[in-house]
Amino acid sequence: MKKLLFASAFSLSFFANAQAQDSVAPKKLYIKANALFLPLGMLNAGLEYQLNNKMTLQGDIFISPWKSFAGKYAQIYMMGLDGRYYFDEAFKHWYVGANISATRFILQKYNYWSDKPAQHTPDSPIYKASDLYQDGYSVMVGATVGYQFELSENWNMDVYLGAGTVQSIYKGYHKKLGVRYDDDGRTWDRSGEFLPYRGGVMISYKLR
Repeated sequence: MKKLLFASAFSLSFFANAQAQDSVAPKKLYIKANALFLPLGMLNAGLEYQLNNKMTLQGDIFISPWKSFAGKYAQIYMMGLDGRYYFDEAFKHWYVGANISATRFILQKYNYWSDKPAQHTPDSPIYKASDLYQDGYSVMVGATVGYQFELSENWNMDVYLGAGTVQSIYKGYHKKLGVRYDDDGRTWDRSGEFLPYRGGVMISYKLR
C-alpha cells in the first residue's frame, strides 16, 4: 500500500510540475459524460483541464445507484483523478495516463455470480455463491490508454480503458439471511486484484 501511495503522489507531482513549466494560453476545459453508461441509468462524468501543450488533468465520478441490476447488487460510488500525456497535443489523438480512484461499493463481485457452493473458511457454512455480496471500500491505482478526436468545433469523443491494482476492504453478507459469510473473527475482509476498472466512450463539450 505504501508503494501505491508513493506512486500516486509521484504521478500527481509530475503533472503539477509540468503545469508550472509550460503554460498555454488559453487553456482548454472540457466537460464530459460516458455514453456507454447513461442508457443503463449509471452516471460517469468529469472535467478535463489542460495543463500544457501535451498534458491534461481529468477528475471524474462514477455513480451506479442500482440496489439490484440483473438480479445483482450494483451500488458503486467512485471518484478518480487522471493525469494524461498526449503524444500529439492536448485533447488530440493517442494518450497514456496515470490514475488513482477511490470507491464505496455494495455489490456482488464477479466471482460470486454463479450458483456454485461458496465457503469462506473450512469451518464456515457452505452457501450458494449467488446469495452473497460485499459491502466496502476500494482504492485503485493504474494506467489509462485512450484516443480522443474532434467531432465538431466544440465537441470531442474520448475512447479509453484503464486497469491496475484494486485494493479492497469489505464485509461479506448473505442476501436473504442478513448474516456475514466471512465472520471469522476479523472486522474487515481484504482482497487485492489486478482488474480493468474504468473505460468507455466519453462525449466531451468544450467550456472554454
